Amino acid sequence: MSNSLTPVILSGGSGTRLWPLSREHLPKQLLNLISPDRSLLQDTVTRCNGLPVNDDLVVVCNESHRFLVAEQLRQLNRVAPQILLEPVGRNTAPGIAVAALHCLQRDPDAVLLVMPSDHLIQNVEAFQHAVGIGLAEAARGSLVTFGIRPNSPETGYGYIRGDGDGTGARPVAEFVEKPDRETAERYLASGHYFWNSGIFLFRADALLAELEQFAPDIVSACRDALEGSHRDLDFLRLEQQAFAASPADSIDYAVMERTRKAIVVPMDAGWSDLGSWSALHAAGDNDADGNHARGDTLLEGCQNTFVHAEHRLVAGVGLDDCVVVETADAVLVARRDRIEDVKPLVRRLRAEGRMEALEHRRVNRPWGTYEGIANSDRFQVKKIIVNPGQALSLQMHHHRAEHWVVVRGTGRVTRGEESFLLGEDQSTYIPLGTTHRLENPGVIPLELIEVQTGSYLGEDDIVRFEDRYKLL
Repeated sequence: MSNSLTPVILSGGSGTRLWPLSREHLPKQLLNLISPDRSLLQDTVTRCNGLPVNDDLVVVCNESHRFLVAEQLRQLNRVAPQILLEPVGRNTAPGIAVAALHCLQRDPDAVLLVMPSDHLIQNVEAFQHAVGIGLAEAARGSLVTFGIRPNSPETGYGYIRGDGDGTGARPVAEFVEKPDRETAERYLASGHYFWNSGIFLFRADALLAELEQFAPDIVSACRDALEGSHRDLDFLRLEQQAFAASPADSIDYAVMERTRKAIVVPMDAGWSDLGSWSALHAAGDNDADGNHARGDTLLEGCQNTFVHAEHRLVAGVGLDDCVVVETADAVLVARRDRIEDVKPLVRRLRAEGRMEALEHRRVNRPWGTYEGIANSDRFQVKKIIVNPGQALSLQMHHHRAEHWVVVRGTGRVTRGEESFLLGEDQSTYIPLGTTHRLENPGVIPLELIEVQTGSYLGEDDIVRFEDRYKLL
């Protein structure tokens, strides 16, 4: 057995229950929800520091998040992480299976520590202690899961019943679905039940052997998807048709509930899945009245209320058990006992084609960001930031012209057959139908104001001729 662990981080979720902060193109694992300096994904990576992990960090993520994931790993100085791109979502079993197959190609004795990218663990020392116990069990061929010692009769989590007493690892007797309140209270009183954390530890070959027995179609599809994969910049693109052919199933249903090798290691590490605004409220630093306020906020006579402000002052008076979340383009106001209805609210936004379900006003791109400032029927204004050394695609628009004014840095402009530099307080005009490109040749971010004019201003009015990020 290998002497080191390979962290496998699952980063495919969309986190719609934390709308309007979490959105399809910027989900909760990529947000700084707990730490002001790190995202939940970055917290997941850093809590492995101090464990016997190797350099083969594996992240399984959605294709549309790939550049954001890569940038956040770069900020942590992770060298050459293995980023596997899922062409479609298939739940956790296929994602873990393809990671296991990939790791076995590099190390026949690979041991995987599988973690969701969007959970909170407040006591890293306790987490690492539990991993150490699980590592000994995995060495014996067990499939280890980590059970959270419950401190309340929580109805929003699945449970694991351990077979035996004490504080150490024990066989799994059964997995149970989310219970009602009365059942959860009984589970809590018994001392035999744990919250299902969704964190796993096992040898890659042991996991695949059980998957072959209980879900061979998943293994076959994932093997074909990996064999047909190809490198794209720093990413490994799984073959789309093969991966899409895999049954969609969770690792719990596919293997853990059916195998006789499941072991649960109890863990008391301040864990939360941060699955709702109520969970985020409970995990925060609250005042004497039970309020959690972040950003520019002012509360008067409020109790047990969560307020998050991003772009302006948010004032609350006389609120009790409420959630208020303000972003640049949307505000959520809800009673805490109705917070689960955020998910159907997002489904309505999608059905109506509202962009607020997909992205924020400030949109991340591989080269930098752009942010809408003003818009009307025939014009819109954007602030564009191009990172040093980066460039937009060589492109053309059929329905709009563009005016660029540089406010910081230096830009290189390609316009038709000419190329020239623009400095601060300089501007240029890109006529409709003209091939153009914007680059930042400098060492500081390039910031400019773009004014678009024309009969149609949608983002799909782009014909790309050349793009280093392969967004064609």
